[in-house]
Amino acid sequence: MSLVQTHLRIAAIHFLNPAPLMWSFEHEPGKTFLSNRYTIESSTPAECAARLADGTADIGLVPIAAYASNPSLSVIPGCAIASLDCVRSIILVVRHPGGLSGVERVALDTSSRTSATYTRILFHRFWKRRPEFLPHPPDLEAMLRTADAALLIGDPALLALEDRERRERETGEQLLYLDLAHEWRMLTGTPWVSAFWAIRPESLADTGIAAPFVIQDFQRSRDAGMAHIDDLVEEWTGRIVVPPETIRTYLTQNIWYLLDDACLSGMDLFYRYGVECGALPAVPRLKFL
Repeated sequence: MSLVQTHLRIAAIHFLNPAPLMWSFEHEPGKTFLSNRYTIESSTPAECAARLADGTADIGLVPIAAYASNPSLSVIPGCAIASLDCVRSIILVVRHPGGLSGVERVALDTSSRTSATYTRILFHRFWKRRPEFLPHPPDLEAMLRTADAALLIGDPALLALEDRERRERETGEQLLYLDLAHEWRMLTGTPWVSAFWAIRPESLADTGIAAPFVIQDFQRSRDAGMAHIDDLVEEWTGRIVVPPETIRTYLTQNIWYLLDDACLSGMDLFYRYGVECGALPAVPRLKFL
């Protein structure tokens, strides 16, 4: 006899940037209520997409590049990890003395396919360079030993920015730190979009949980998280070695959590340019829950 699935399985990302989206799932009074519908496991952005693809998760905070490879997913409307300008947590660190014009090898943080795709688009379409791209774990010093530039995302990027002055004092080396969301905004005029919630639509039939309830749960959690920024700052001050005000600025000014029309326009460019440079298989048609 097969077991009946009663909960939707969420693949979440244990970085600072999705913390507001997860508020109600991790804090009372919502936590107990939502535990009757959902179970949660933390993953990297790339792992979230993989778990949705292999059916071991039903809902995931999916990098937008991964959606191009799995367009059967439905997007939960209203929620995003995006930025209207500087994001701070996606940086390209360039060592080559010639700057971007001298970059021949780029080490790409293996944590996110989307950030890697943005990097390829920027080099190909805007910076007119064709460097070699090398996947690498997020370790800045190791990355720069093998490449002229290093892409870091998430908390490692935030930590690298905080460590910038100390590193320059100790090494005497001044590196170029490019905020790729800012570069994208300046070059395209659209927001940088990193991820959105996506769901395997068949999982709703498997669990009997109706789509309107799912949409409401995730949008209410987003709103509750944005109303509890002070609490999130206090929580994350003990989890990541950056000052509280940096965390506050990051959550209130660097990250944009609404999947709005401007973000959809930015995603349209991302998908089209990604196909043009060979980083994505096809331009997907977004399907909303």
